[in-house]
Amino acid sequence: MEANKIIIKPLLSEKSYADIAKKRYWFVVDKSATKTQIKSAVQELFSVDVESVNTQITSKKPKKRQGRTAGYTSSVKKAIVTLKKDSKPIAFFESLS
Repeated sequence: MEANKIIIKPLLSEKSYADIAKKRYWFVVDKSATKTQIKSAVQELFSVDVESVNTQITSKKPKKRQGRTAGYTSSVKKAIVTLKKDSKPIAFFESLS
């Protein structure tokens, strides 16, 4: 699988902003991607040294009803990527902190 298809988008929230100083970056990734594929994709796209990758899958949840319509939020796989201490930070996230 290609690196730009594994990493879908960065995940930006209050918790992820706090982790930028610790060189932890959050991404929404493809559900079928493994930790080793995510690690190699981040290293290829951003030219950094990855120390570890943690993943979690959020399940779908019911949305608030709007009249007759009811639905669910989509299920998403998140990856929390920690860089090595001597690695350079990811430039995209540096402008946010």
